[in-house]
Amino acid sequence: MTALFITATGTDIGKTFVARGLIGALRRRGRAVAALKPVLSSFEPAEAAGSDSGLLLSALGRPVTPDEIARISPWRYAAPLAPDMAAAREGRTIVFEEVVKFCRDTIGETGEILLIEGVGGVMVPLGGRRTVLDWMTDLGLPVLLVAGSYLGAISHTLTALDVLARRGLTVRALVISATAASPMPLAETREAIARFAAGLEIVELPRLPAGSVDHPVFDRLATLL
Repeated sequence: MTALFITATGTDIGKTFVARGLIGALRRRGRAVAALKPVLSSFEPAEAAGSDSGLLLSALGRPVTPDEIARISPWRYAAPLAPDMAAAREGRTIVFEEVVKFCRDTIGETGEILLIEGVGGVMVPLGGRRTVLDWMTDLGLPVLLVAGSYLGAISHTLTALDVLARRGLTVRALVISATAASPMPLAETREAIARFAAGLEIVELPRLPAGSVDHPVFDRLATLL
């Protein structure tokens, strides 16, 4: 069984979009795939189909029901905030060790390719002094990093790559997802990052038509698993 952790340089960069595209590419190859979005902020049950978890379930060909949402996303919060802040708004706390155990148990039970999508960016707090980076470190899985092409994305991406390397995490690939209305061309962003990331698989993902998650980039990523 292969497992991969999908993270990003920040919030709303495109983790779920990339996860959906990768799920589709793997399924087209006849490969069994499962996905988790363990921690989810900004969740409204009435709009579950459009949530990150709902979109992942649809990509997997699974029904978007309360039970299915709960199965892949046990920690769900309404506020559009960092998870620990969103949990506090509801008088709840996130027990970091329970999140890690949930992922490890699922990895042990799943005979499929398993994609675990993080929440926000690499350094988003999960509770106390623990972050998504600590989560990834404890699991020790290879990482797929998603970055944008906005002004400032180069610095954010290199910072993320540096802290991942310092924790001994393997970055399987970097996806540069085109940011809407960005003045930075994808190719130039890629070239700038590549100067500091020799040997790293870097792929460019342009803006796609609304509703589409079909692009050769996803087929390329699927070959890495």
